[in-house]
Amino acid sequence: MDALILAGGLGTRLREAVPDLPKPMAPIRNRPFLEHQMDYWIGQGVTRFILSVGYMHELIEAHFGGAYRQCPVVYAREATPLGTGGGLLLGLSQAQDDLVLVLNGDTFFEVNLAELRARHDALLADVTVALRRIAHNDRYGEVALDAQGNVAAFSAAASGGEGIINGGVYLVRPAVLLGLGYAPGDKVALEQDLFPRLLKAGKRVVGFVTGTNFIDIGIPDDYYRAADILPN
Repeated sequence: MDALILAGGLGTRLREAVPDLPKPMAPIRNRPFLEHQMDYWIGQGVTRFILSVGYMHELIEAHFGGAYRQCPVVYAREATPLGTGGGLLLGLSQAQDDLVLVLNGDTFFEVNLAELRARHDALLADVTVALRRIAHNDRYGEVALDAQGNVAAFSAAASGGEGIINGGVYLVRPAVLLGLGYAPGDKVALEQDLFPRLLKAGKRVVGFVTGTNFIDIGIPDDYYRAADILPN
């Protein structure tokens, strides 16, 4: 399976801790965060990576080159910042499979890919989103599910209390997302533009809620905790 990693963000909030590197290359246990993430997903069956890159892309490309642990690595490079949705569409234009794993380049979520795929296939989903329930949500937009576990809405607002958040791991059918009227190269927000249009078009977006390990290295406090969360 192809895995597309969204690794083009500016990483503004992390710069006090990691001033000279793009966020996905932030060192954890003396290795870039992106290596830890790719190792985990190779262990889950990923055989090819598409890195959607932008800010300081030269450092990412120089480090990984054309392969990592014998898995081909290709790049979708933003000429200007396109947002998470724009980076996703750009990367999907290079996908070879009809189902692609999509990952945020600054989060690690310990999701069982076989179980995620089984739910996706069983429910004939167009997109399956791995979700996590957290007790105190003061940072993330929340996801509303209907009684059948379908995603009913994405919200940009954090509740401050218990909520279900998007964990940054998705299974997507490229043809569905590339058929929504946006083109690769368009500037698009993922949860504010692309996913709402997906729901409005009547596509089936399914939630997969799991309570496994999750870390977002986007702020220094969580970045410093990542060494205790990432698999050895």
